[in-house]
Amino acid sequence: MLLTPESKVIIQGITEPLGSLYAAQMKAYGTNIVAGISAGHSGQFVHGIPVFDLVEQALPAVGAVDSTIIFVQPYSALDAALEAIAAGIKQIILTTIGIPPLDMVCLLRKAEATKTIVLGPGSAGIIIPGKLLLGTHESEFYTPGHIGIISRSGKPLTGEVALALTKAGLGQSIGVSLGNDAIVGASFVQWLQFLAEDKHTKAIVWVGQTGGGGEEAAAEYIAKAVDKPVVVYIAGRHTPVDKVLGDAGAIIVSQLSGPVTYSGTASRKIAAFEQAKIPVAERPSQIPDLVKKALKK
Repeated sequence: MLLTPESKVIIQGITEPLGSLYAAQMKAYGTNIVAGISAGHSGQFVHGIPVFDLVEQALPAVGAVDSTIIFVQPYSALDAALEAIAAGIKQIILTTIGIPPLDMVCLLRKAEATKTIVLGPGSAGIIIPGKLLLGTHESEFYTPGHIGIISRSGKPLTGEVALALTKAGLGQSIGVSLGNDAIVGASFVQWLQFLAEDKHTKAIVWVGQTGGGGEEAAAEYIAKAVDKPVVVYIAGRHTPVDKVLGDAGAIIVSQLSGPVTYSGTASRKIAAFEQAKIPVAERPSQIPDLVKKALKK
């Protein structure tokens, strides 16, 4: 991955309310945003960022782009992502939630074929404290350090965990939000491997939630391949067993979208980590103490 302050970034949907809001925050943090994309707004500037109708129209002006952050509406997200891939952009962050599942299947097939990294849907993006903000993370909660955070939960809980670590004197090397929709692009194992090999990361905090089977696979991978300390928190311990998704929005959606399964409950995920002898916090405020204890071993 190319995650440096010099990395070129575009924002698709920059004239959307959230696109404009977070474009200003990312630019203020020092992120190298070279262009915004919004059809029908070419020639305009948003927070001093030039806007183009299409990605392919921006490239001659700004050169090759490393990452895009997508804020468009759910039913436009697939087209936006495919446009980015066609332009050779290798890192895509989807902040949009509620992207149709079949659209995500199509996107992930294309991403796999082109070796494109996709975070989201519903991703808060990536933050490298003090250096780079790609997305919607609350940057004031983070401080530079050596704890890597990988989160399947939304921005509020991820930020709460970061703030707890910061208050305990445990800065972060990176915060990665994988997204919390049913089908997400990021491979859990891929990010664990990335942080396991990252020389700036001394310990990893995994923030999971109910639903899906990624945590069970992560527990197995950590036990076999990760030498660094890992501490886990699973959100949704008190989620009703017939509504297994831990994110509040996802729980509401599950009530509207048909039957749910009993796989992926918090108890099953916690059992998987405990079986792998990985410390599991009962609440976010407990995470810093478990990290300090793990680092002393």
